[in-house]
Amino acid sequence: MRVLVLVAPGQGAQTPGFLTPWLELPGAADRVAAWSDAIELDLAHYGTDADADAIRDTAVAQPLLVAAGLLSASALGSPAAFGAVAGHSVGEITAAAYAGVLSEADALSFVRTRGLGMAEAAAVTETGMAAVLGGDRDVVVAHLEKLGLTPANINGAGQIVAAGTMEQIAALEADKPEGSMKVVALKVAGAFHTHHMAPAVATLEKAAEALAPADPALKYVSNKDGLVVATGADVVARLVGQVANPVRWDLCMETFAELGVTGIIELCPGGTLTGLAKRALKGVPTVALKTPDDLDKAAALIAELTV
Repeated sequence: MRVLVLVAPGQGAQTPGFLTPWLELPGAADRVAAWSDAIELDLAHYGTDADADAIRDTAVAQPLLVAAGLLSASALGSPAAFGAVAGHSVGEITAAAYAGVLSEADALSFVRTRGLGMAEAAAVTETGMAAVLGGDRDVVVAHLEKLGLTPANINGAGQIVAAGTMEQIAALEADKPEGSMKVVALKVAGAFHTHHMAPAVATLEKAAEALAPADPALKYVSNKDGLVVATGADVVARLVGQVANPVRWDLCMETFAELGVTGIIELCPGGTLTGLAKRALKGVPTVALKTPDDLDKAAALIAELTV
């Protein structure tokens, strides 16, 4: 059996101008303009002209990433080609829309609320995140906990993302875990997936009351524990709680392997998750959608795996 998996990246994947070539696709500019009006955020401006600091803002980055993911996903054609879908952190909202759990309008409204709520929570204390590359997982986690940091993203392939106050991040940079190669600060504006985000959970619980989720049309693999989630209500509940709990992308990739993954396509702005897959799922072909020029490669992989 051939199993093609679609994945959507999370915050930190954005770069200045990354949306520009996607707006040249037929109808894309009009769709983005409509989304911008609906959520009162100029997505086209932030995806084309804004600088790195502007798109680092949580309230901007999150809707921008979901919009980019939805644009690139629609360019791939029917979801029927895929056996499973997953997203990393905010990418889970993109994945939920692609799997039919949420409409595009509801996904963008929900992520707008998520971004604003997490930005507000992040403003209470100066916090951040940093990736620890290399080292034994248990050793790294123990070291982070000793410094008061949370292992907020356990990504597999030798990468764990720490989150906490800027003082704690500085302590980590000065004293990296035994066996790790380096510590890299991330382009995010808060300690996401930690107790610092608890206020945002209450905000999202209220927003979720307005949603009418459908059950996933594809196997939806959850960040919480790597399990395949069968109902739309469970997907939404996990999206709500996810903001204050760790991302277990390592477990998601283990599930991909158990499902028999034979190919992975990463939505725009692709590269991060396919990079992890190349190390953790060796031999599985991948395509990262960075620009529309990558669509031909994605189409070729879809054709190869759906014949």
